[in-house]
Amino acid sequence: MLSPVTDPDGAPFWQYAAQGELRVQACADCGEVRFPPRPCCPHCQSFASEWRRVGGSGRVWSYVVPHPPLLPDYAEQAPYNVIVVELTDAPRVRLVGNLVTGPDAPLNSVPPDRIRIGARVQAVFNGTGLPQWVLERP
Repeated sequence: MLSPVTDPDGAPFWQYAAQGELRVQACADCGEVRFPPRPCCPHCQSFASEWRRVGGSGRVWSYVVPHPPLLPDYAEQAPYNVIVVELTDAPRVRLVGNLVTGPDAPLNSVPPDRIRIGARVQAVFNGTGLPQWVLERP
């Protein structure tokens, strides 16, 4: 499976995720959260930043079920979903992941017809450092 590409600005996100924590970058001066991580605040142009822990709850903002052609490792799990989650604690932050039945479940563990825009979800971590999502009320 593909691993995330890290850069100096985004590396803390992946380090926290590997520990099972969901954190987002925020400006240390004006307090605005930002994602994806970047060196300068788009609101006040400050270079001061911090990483705030968020609760990991959100709602499905959008989703797609990829169709072939797919990369070989992913084709074996098709059909699977890719969802965009709007975080409850930071509504302007949207994260991409997969809706699964549990932390160690395969990408195709939730049938595509069970996914709904607006469904409440919670972040889970499976030890790979990739946040995934489970339905709050299955």
